[in-house]
Amino acid sequence: MPPPEVVAPVARGRRILRLHGEGVPPVARRELVAWAFYDFANSGYTTVVITAVFNAYFVAVVAGKATWATLAWTAALAISYGANVLSAPLIGAWADLRARKRELLWASSALCVVATAALAGCGPGMVLPALVLIVVSNYAFGMGENLIAAFLPELADDEALGRVSGWGWALGYLGGLLVLAICLAWIQGAGARGADTGTAVAQTMLITAAAFALTAWPALAILRERARPTAVQPGEIARLALQRVRGEFSGSRGLVELRRFLACIVCYQAGVQTVIALAAIYTQEALGFTTEDSIRLILLVNVTAAAGAFAFGFVQDRLGHRLTLALTLAGWLCAVGLLWAATDRSMVWLAANVAGLCLGASQSAGRALVGYLCPRGREAEVFGLWGLAVKLASILGPLSYGLVSWTTGGDHRKAVLVTAAFFVGGLLLLLRVDVAGGRQRVLASGDGTAR
Repeated sequence: MPPPEVVAPVARGRRILRLHGEGVPPVARRELVAWAFYDFANSGYTTVVITAVFNAYFVAVVAGKATWATLAWTAALAISYGANVLSAPLIGAWADLRARKRELLWASSALCVVATAALAGCGPGMVLPALVLIVVSNYAFGMGENLIAAFLPELADDEALGRVSGWGWALGYLGGLLVLAICLAWIQGAGARGADTGTAVAQTMLITAAAFALTAWPALAILRERARPTAVQPGEIARLALQRVRGEFSGSRGLVELRRFLACIVCYQAGVQTVIALAAIYTQEALGFTTEDSIRLILLVNVTAAAGAFAFGFVQDRLGHRLTLALTLAGWLCAVGLLWAATDRSMVWLAANVAGLCLGASQSAGRALVGYLCPRGREAEVFGLWGLAVKLASILGPLSYGLVSWTTGGDHRKAVLVTAAFFVGGLLLLLRVDVAGGRQRVLASGDGTAR
């Protein structure tokens, strides 16, 4: 077992903004705020489209509760995540070499907004258009998620990575909460407007797209590109990008611990992504919740997730990244166990509160630890690999759930047991990660000096 992580003294953690050398623009506090608000922006998409509203709408209305509906939904997610898996490392390496993170963030955000708005036109029987738009919008969301994360090591000091990441996740869950609450009000007011509930649910896609566009604007307008383009010919960029990605997977340049942690991420995020993608489907199909019931439950989860992300950001900077993450994974196991055993709504609400706290904390801790093990100048590349790990998990977890549900004739309680196994595996793999040693090797390599 690797030695415990060395935690920096609290006094060092008072500095938040990254100090850069001569010729690099200093970091302004408004950039931190703008960066965090991008989490606020994109969380509305995941909360409404992937977690709470459109997923259940697709199964119940678009696909007409067909036995294959859950599997079709998870397969579409798997395709979008698979596209991210194939492209994220190369896009990240290219963005580093050409110093184009900001431009690509613009493109991915615009694509996600347009595809999300188009989902409003998907009604009963429009299975194929809905699935295509989900693939496109979720792919664009994933690309943007990787790119915004790549700015984190440029903005925050090493000892503040946990806090800043936590602020972003906390704002993200508040953003998801706000957008979901607006969507709930819109659905509940359908009768007064003379509209049916199904039409109102579809229209929430327009609300989600508009909220994403408006709240992403500060990041797109304010964030500055601090990387410097590499002096290579355009025709050589693809070759160099591929070379750097191969180096990551071969464990070159002292990044063995990063590779180990990425494997850990694949495992525990498979459980996290299953909960995110299938929470509303599980509560409605296994527990008899209505759409409004599921939305209220997920509203609560967003509140506790925001609290968990914010609070555990400080805990992480004091206890260390690995221990904090281990505590959250243990909490996830408790939440899944409660959900599996739930026989009444009180147990479901308890499980939701525990899951919410662990959701915010585990997401924040994982992103901060990747930033801690990231060499300077390779942020987009490394966070592309982080995105790759998360997207692999997003294929493995929900697709496993969908397959178990399909093969058991729709037994969602058996399917949820698969989720618990992913968290156990994540805990075991986390024990192999030497965080302090990995950081020292990055510094010794010369890539992380002056950070």
